[in-house]
Amino acid sequence: MAGVNGDRKGKKDDNGIGTAIDFMLSNAKLVLGVGGAAMLGIATLAVKRMYDRAISAPTSPTKMEQTGKRSWEEPAWMGSSPRVLNHDMKSTVSRSLQSLPTSSHAFEPDSLFGGFLLFLYNCLRRAVGRAAVGRSDATRSDMMRARMRLSLQEHLWEFYQNNVNIPAEEQAMARRAALDICAELRVFLHAKLPDMPLREMYLSGSLYDDLQVVTADHAQLMVPLVLEKNLWSSIPGEDTIMNVPGFWLVRRENLEYFPRSSSYWDRCMVGGYLSPKSVLEVFEKLVAGSINWPAIGSVLDYIIRPVVPAETLTLEVQYETDRKLYVDFLPLLVMEDGTSLIAKPHRFAAERHENLWRQSFRVAETARLRALDQEDGGCRCTCLKVAKAVCKLNPALHKLNSSQLTNTILLLSEKEGDWTQEALADRFLQLLRALVGHLEAGKLPCALSPKVNLFCELTDQEVDELGYTLYCALSDPGGLLRTAAQPPHL
Repeated sequence: MAGVNGDRKGKKDDNGIGTAIDFMLSNAKLVLGVGGAAMLGIATLAVKRMYDRAISAPTSPTKMEQTGKRSWEEPAWMGSSPRVLNHDMKSTVSRSLQSLPTSSHAFEPDSLFGGFLLFLYNCLRRAVGRAAVGRSDATRSDMMRARMRLSLQEHLWEFYQNNVNIPAEEQAMARRAALDICAELRVFLHAKLPDMPLREMYLSGSLYDDLQVVTADHAQLMVPLVLEKNLWSSIPGEDTIMNVPGFWLVRRENLEYFPRSSSYWDRCMVGGYLSPKSVLEVFEKLVAGSINWPAIGSVLDYIIRPVVPAETLTLEVQYETDRKLYVDFLPLLVMEDGTSLIAKPHRFAAERHENLWRQSFRVAETARLRALDQEDGGCRCTCLKVAKAVCKLNPALHKLNSSQLTNTILLLSEKEGDWTQEALADRFLQLLRALVGHLEAGKLPCALSPKVNLFCELTDQEVDELGYTLYCALSDPGGLLRTAAQPPHL
């Protein structure tokens, strides 16, 4: 009986705190998991020791007994292996311990029990809250990303319908105007210079590939030149001292057997090479200086005038009160191996670059893009048109051209297989990230000829500005779609 009475007395003396501790700890793992139970156990141990010291303190502080157990050692219920608390668990324990009373009266046995239960409640509530937050963070983040993608997807399609797509009637009117100009030039050149060796001129460009965006305002008039095979040869730019992949030299051959004037185009030769600048000057004198465009315009009911200055020979055609079309006059060389070279000078054309012909990949790039979309019903062309419109409507992105955007998408297609219509938002964001990565590297390889750097004509400042604009757009891609400026065509 004495033992029983003593046991009952002990339980009465601790005011039921031992029972509360056992109950809390026995259920901690079920509620909080192993990590949460460990955190709560350490906090509980700390308070229990304070309580034990308070009820067993000797009358004289100088006669305190050593317990023989260091305060940082783990109790048996926590296991024998050492444990390390993560930062969040440490922070919770620290805040809970800071909420404990610090006055001496607060540690009296009768007042400590209520405070201890309050502490356990606060600690448990915080731990449960953190556990719930931890479990829901991933779900909430996934849901937020899904909502953002859905919202961007809706904005992209709305932008595509309202801003990107060009009405069929407008495209037909622009094509008709371009065809009229092409017919007038063909008649004039054949009449003025019947001995000029030219193949049939034809119209080309995004207006004819259904890849033009925002407005139907740009066409290319291709003028193929005929070169004698035994008199001219092409040299890739990387094989020259200039080392510029994507640009070519066209060299005059066999001068000892076929002297100057043996070829019609010898008059455009500079330093032994066919100069695209000289070829353009010949056509400029004819097209801009000899043709009476005001008279032709009055017959066609257009207003036609050459654009000055321009990188290439360009005609501005106003065919409606509020509609203009720009027609680029592009001399073209098609070499024996199928390489297409156009007389569009290097952007930094100095004396050492003025003889360089630019290699054109547009036809092959467009064909590959369309073939990939036909294979899987993809959204590559849609993504390209949206990106072109964004660059056309955003002044900070004017320096990005159609070829650069097309090749970025072709390179992405080699790594990413999902180009379904439902993936448009993901692919558009991936396109922005890819462009930022290429700008950081300072190189965008051509998908059809990786040695060609499509960023080679950008200055360092332009690369920085483009990279900054696109990097900022990654956090707010909708901002790119909300721009309202109307810059010149891509």
